[in-house]
Amino acid sequence: MTSTPFFNSLRTSSSISWKQTGKLQQTLASVIEKSGTSLHSGAFSTAKLFPAKAGEGRFFICGDRRLRIPASIDFVTETTLCTTLCKNGTRIRTVEHLLSALEGTGVDNCRIEIDGSDEVPLLDGSAQEWVEAIEKVGLCMAKDSHGNNMEKMTPLLHEPVHVWSNDSFIAAFPSSKVQITYGIAFPQVPAIGYQWFSSFPLDDYFYVKQIAPSRTFCIYEEVEKLRKAGLIQGGSADNALVCSASKGWLNPPLRFQDEPCRHKVLDLVGDFSLLAQNGNQGLPVAHIVAYKGGHSLHASFVRRLSGLC
Repeated sequence: MTSTPFFNSLRTSSSISWKQTGKLQQTLASVIEKSGTSLHSGAFSTAKLFPAKAGEGRFFICGDRRLRIPASIDFVTETTLCTTLCKNGTRIRTVEHLLSALEGTGVDNCRIEIDGSDEVPLLDGSAQEWVEAIEKVGLCMAKDSHGNNMEKMTPLLHEPVHVWSNDSFIAAFPSSKVQITYGIAFPQVPAIGYQWFSSFPLDDYFYVKQIAPSRTFCIYEEVEKLRKAGLIQGGSADNALVCSASKGWLNPPLRFQDEPCRHKVLDLVGDFSLLAQNGNQGLPVAHIVAYKGGHSLHASFVRRLSGLC
């Protein structure tokens, strides 16, 4: 039996409406466990992903009190070089790559338990290992506490929306499919320079093959400053691309010529997944155009779409 969610239970702004997809909500068919170094603290952490009921959405269980923190824009606090969720003083950092993989592969409902650190393990700096683990266990239709399925809803944009900060911006336009166009500018680092990347459109297959393998990156000349600030303590050439302004890439080869720009798309998918409610899709059906964005601007845009600002 299929149950239909109440439309009125989905918070929204005047710019979007929630539409039926004709698909049922999904969850993992089995448990996933991955461990590794955390990016900012450098601590070793373990993430266990469990199937969840239809309508529960994606949520973290973390901290000594085993607090439940929904993967929702309502709980986003810090956005300095990662996206952090916080509830009642308990936080979970660097959630964007894992959430990107879940959103990109259609895992609508998932319980995520984090141990050993307040961060999700970085793995190789991309979403590829998460995607491979999800593909290995497979997906199944999620059921609610009554044994019923629920239809998956999607946020449909029906008017242009934009946010900006100095010369950075994100704009979205009505579209029949999800498409993301992203631009980055690092004129001080010639090996990166100016890059643009666009999906045509962004579906599950495109995400897995063209977005998920793209690794995070950093500028070599900025590493020491960031570490003195208590950041990227666990960053290394094994989990991030490192580029020098004078010497170029220090740990090639790149997986794509424009891998840095593709990684920004990966981050955006993870951050925009925080629009999701009750096991529905987070990424809006729209053509999203971003230039020199980051976690802070991503969060500002999602807050705008959710009606929080």
